[in-house]
Amino acid sequence: MNRSELILKLAELNPQLTSNDLELTVKCILDSLSSKLAKGDRVELRGFGSFCLHHKPARKGRNPKTGRVTNIPAKYVLHFKPGKELREKVNK
Repeated sequence: MNRSELILKLAELNPQLTSNDLELTVKCILDSLSSKLAKGDRVELRGFGSFCLHHKPARKGRNPKTGRVTNIPAKYVLHFKPGKELREKVNK
């Protein structure tokens, strides 16, 4: 499901709301989640799951084609852990 499909589904479930209102709502929610994660905070949506950042330290890598050693800089990787309700729903 992508953003536009989510907005269409919300419009089906809430016919009293306009699509522009729903689009703005989804944009605000996603922007809030993104900005919290960018600050390094953890985001938890009860029943759905939690998002956090894992730090990957700098390391040396090797180009498989040439065999040359290169430096790979440190970075943060987004990690999602599904909540109990989501896991149960998926495994049924």
